[in-house]
Amino acid sequence: MEEAVRDAGAIARKFYRGSYRKWSKDKGQPVTECDLAIDAFLAQRLMSARREYGWLSEETEDAPQRLQAPLVFVVDPIDGTVAFLKGRPYFTICAATVRDGRPLAGAVYNPITGECFTAVASQGARLNGKSIHVTQREQIEGCRMLGPKATFEHPDWSIAPKLAWPPMHIETRSSVAYRLALVACGAFDATVALSAKHDWDLAAADVIVQEAGGRLTAHTGATLHYNGRDPVQPSVVAAGPVLHAQIIERVQDLKLPAP
Repeated sequence: MEEAVRDAGAIARKFYRGSYRKWSKDKGQPVTECDLAIDAFLAQRLMSARREYGWLSEETEDAPQRLQAPLVFVVDPIDGTVAFLKGRPYFTICAATVRDGRPLAGAVYNPITGECFTAVASQGARLNGKSIHVTQREQIEGCRMLGPKATFEHPDWSIAPKLAWPPMHIETRSSVAYRLALVACGAFDATVALSAKHDWDLAAADVIVQEAGGRLTAHTGATLHYNGRDPVQPSVVAAGPVLHAQIIERVQDLKLPAP
């Protein structure tokens, strides 16, 4: 998978900041001919090597056969298409293998920065071959947080029993997988997304965070299970174990819209 996503990066770089066709999907989400070209490349490359696997990708029509497959590739050809469209280097190419609802291996590749995050269950996480680990930060105040500022500045946080967030250094990235990978390597302490995300946004980065010593769950603290009939997750929180527990304590009782 690492070789496949790295090779797919050449396709992304060919289109990046160039001219290409783009349009909106049914729910207004942007898609480009680059998304489809990478999707076709990865499908051919990965499925030809593992014909018995199922396939779940943002840019491929869903096939129910994946539900019976022993293992499933979960792929996002471009996670962070908005960044790609704006010519910003904050998008990634993601691929994971999932068995019994949990990822066994994952690769998240930023083809512009050259960062390739990888992990295999029980074998640790790496960035371009070097071992990585989440930070050991234990306090929310002053932490380096990835997520939309509006998430933490919403006035409802000041209404009891909720607690306003303390001062933090907040940044965001269009690619959710990239946010998670940056937490895994210690560049940031945590990331929070209190809105629904698809399996292809999360599966590859999930195993990377876990293997880097972090925790990744829904805002309720529940473990995420992938390749369900409806491949959508309600939310995501990722950080080192102590910081993760503190964030979950703040957000676990939120009633979010059904994904």
